[in-house]
Amino acid sequence: MVERGNVDENKRATLRRFAVLGAATPLTKLADANPSGERSEAREAIAGYISTTPGAHFSKIRDDLQLGTGETQHHLRHLVDLGVVESHRDGDYRRFFPAGKFSAFEQVALGYLRRNTARGMLIELLRNPTATGGDLATALDVSRPTVSKYAADLEEKGLLSREDGYAVRRPETLITLLVRYADSFDANAETFASEAAGLISFDP
Repeated sequence: MVERGNVDENKRATLRRFAVLGAATPLTKLADANPSGERSEAREAIAGYISTTPGAHFSKIRDDLQLGTGETQHHLRHLVDLGVVESHRDGDYRRFFPAGKFSAFEQVALGYLRRNTARGMLIELLRNPTATGGDLATALDVSRPTVSKYAADLEEKGLLSREDGYAVRRPETLITLLVRYADSFDANAETFASEAAGLISFDP
């Protein structure tokens, strides 16, 4: 059984870690967040989390920071009202980004990079531009219909071309996002980032 005190300490440690990032980033003017001048560790943590995990949806933010639903809704609404954070509707999800940092294309790209299968397909195609649907299905251990479904979605959103096989559109942008935020994805993305980091330059 996990002791309640340990759970609370883990939550506080997580909040403190991301609150430092939230308070430090120039995108967050959280000193004006409360007329009384009091700081909100949870609000600063959410801002810091979004700065390092752009494109995260509501449930991921809430769960990773171990916050309540109402608490998360309250602080996100306040951050949006302050102009610190902006959101983008992505199907059933609303994804959150530091305000003014990403183009519309980058927001869409990050939304799909936050989906395991779509991210895996894009990474495989960046590694091997000649990969077929069958190759992708094998590499990701998914069905061909699953690959076809995601390929159609990615094409519709402007991330993939299916005119002659599969081709990633604006690969430099996708590589930049994968490298910059690799540790917010998974081990495969981190491995890809270590391989690709020397191919591009970016301004963090």
